[in-house]
Amino acid sequence: QVQLVESGGGLVQAGGSLRLSCESSRRIFSMNSMGWYRQASGKDRELVALITSSGTINYADSVKGRFTISRDYAENTMYLQMNSLKPEDTAVYYCYAHLPPPCIECNPLDAWGQGTLVTVSE
Repeated sequence: QVQLVESGGGLVQAGGSLRLSCESSRRIFSMNSMGWYRQASGKDRELVALITSSGTINYADSVKGRFTISRDYAENTMYLQMNSLKPEDTAVYYCYAHLPPPCIECNPLDAWGQGTLVTVSE
């Protein structure tokens, strides 16, 4: 089991910046991958950014050049720096972790945070 707790959401004007944090109850270097997803009202949840244990990073096309994912092993925390925010970035942002299986015959596990709301006004 792992608990993921997001923070940093809020209301910001278009063009502004926010930094989201995701604090893990487990050491994040043990994660296969970690990332950020978002879900806007009435839409499906979508991947925003993902970072693997080897450091490979993928971004959604819509956020490339504006968002940066990073992690701090000492703090067991992952971050999402969001710059040049647009109204279409408005959504609940979820922290995600893909964990290795807890036993030899087990499947890998997925963990989610409770979400943090980001609202970008025009």
